Amino acid sequence: MSENRKTHRMTGGQAVVEALRAQGVDTVFGLIGSAAMEIFDALYDASDIRYIGVHDERTGVHMADGYARASGRCGIFIAGQNGPGATNLVTGLAQAKAAFSPVISIAGALSTQHVDRDAFQEVDQQALFVPITKRTWTVTQTSRIAEIMREAFRYAMAPRRGPVHVNLPRDLLAGSCEYSPLRTTHNYDCERGQATHQQIAQAADLMCDASQPVIIAGGGIKNCDGHQQAIELAEAFNCPIATSPGHGDAVVSGHPLNAGQMGPRGNPVASYLVKNADVILALGTRLGFNSTFYSYENINEHAKIIHVEQEPTAIARYFPVALGVCADAVTVAVQLKNEVEKRGAATRATKWINACLRRRQDYLRQRDESAPMEKCPIQPAALFKIMRDVLPKDTAFTLDAGTTCLQATDELNYAMPPCQFTPLDFGLVGFSFACGLGVKAAVPHRTVVSLMGDGGFGMTLSELSTAVDSSLHTITIVMNNRCWGAEKAYQRDFFDARYIGADVSSPPFDKIAQFYGASGYAVETTAQFADALQAALTEEKPVVIDVQVDPSALYSFRRDSFQHRT
Repeated sequence: MSENRKTHRMTGGQAVVEALRAQGVDTVFGLIGSAAMEIFDALYDASDIRYIGVHDERTGVHMADGYARASGRCGIFIAGQNGPGATNLVTGLAQAKAAFSPVISIAGALSTQHVDRDAFQEVDQQALFVPITKRTWTVTQTSRIAEIMREAFRYAMAPRRGPVHVNLPRDLLAGSCEYSPLRTTHNYDCERGQATHQQIAQAADLMCDASQPVIIAGGGIKNCDGHQQAIELAEAFNCPIATSPGHGDAVVSGHPLNAGQMGPRGNPVASYLVKNADVILALGTRLGFNSTFYSYENINEHAKIIHVEQEPTAIARYFPVALGVCADAVTVAVQLKNEVEKRGAATRATKWINACLRRRQDYLRQRDESAPMEKCPIQPAALFKIMRDVLPKDTAFTLDAGTTCLQATDELNYAMPPCQFTPLDFGLVGFSFACGLGVKAAVPHRTVVSLMGDGGFGMTLSELSTAVDSSLHTITIVMNNRCWGAEKAYQRDFFDARYIGADVSSPPFDKIAQFYGASGYAVETTAQFADALQAALTEEKPVVIDVQVDPSALYSFRRDSFQHRT
């Protein structure tokens, strides 16, 4: 055997850490437990891997999710305990799957000789995770740990990306064997699927002949760092571009052709364009629930749709298309731009584009002018205006579901993609703060602002100590309306204001933050909020700003859910 192929004896726990190292991992989130103690012991000697210990497995997975989305690499979470430690992963992994986020969760599992014997903390972890991951493995031999870990990275990063899970029985982690040197395979660049010449020519014909065209950029643009290519395509066509909900940072906010987020929760300009366009170029978006409600109320029934998606089953799933292209959205954007430039022709839609530009300018001006800056209690629109005015361009935003996300949908500026992180289709409350900690771990030089309601923040308070202990200096803005806002709005609008379970009592979050060692600010006026936000930018510790907002500023989003009550 040659010198460089000599084997090395390692425990299963050491093999896990060496496998992480071979993939270029430098940050791991986790919660210790006896079932995986060999992994944590091996991490003790891994000075090149930062370990961030959390207080709850669910929120820890949200951190790994935020890390993955912000870095474009796998986010790693280790649940040290089988049974309850593993079951606590479920919500976080379901969230990551809905977001196509490449999270790798690793859980200690029951010793192999104890399976199916009603052992302490026994649960079928293989069956548990299969529906909420791209792939789940339960390792059966110590000698295969490194191999399965390598497979986990490959599956998580392969299109479409998504979470995977590895169960590691405790007896296999404690066992040892001879391992060959682990291959370094963390470069996952692969050939991106292209459109055919015929498809590109047909798409260019449709767009150039359109009188009211629009481009929709979705996750397939954002997640592949394609914002510049999407804008260059819009410029080549001289065509407005909208973004799908939750992907407002697929295109930089300040570009004049960017109409913002479309759909039921989008702004009126972008939504109008999609409802009235005669040709729609959908780049890397499923045109699914958040974008359309699967309804022609949100997309022009007579529009010719060019649907570009790397997942073939997504094409024409909800709406018939004039042209379906199974390919990478960023690659197709470049191909189309080159085709248009070769032809030397943009769209014929001069009147349409000029009207779009005027509508967008009017909308942005009215958004600033109509913000009720002096009103008390504070209105959400006033908070968002101050954030637009005060926060630096490098700010990354995380949002929660519910009223907070609905109100903030298209109110913030996204200047340096990726910089908008939301629960997307899973609609999870309690996501934003933890996700923000993961984003900050991935991009520590950037400002990270997490928006939450008081109910959602109450779910995740314990991670304040994680933020302090690990120097994850995010700014959390709690929009405190003392209720579960979206649900209270439904009770108000559809159930004759018969409120039950809608109101929330909370301690002063600014004081709680201070008890944890963070900074806390209590805010009741817009002037106080502006001062607190400015001060937060200079802090060298995590910050919580507890903002008392108008409890009547509620918004019913899912009106379709209650059509049966009309």
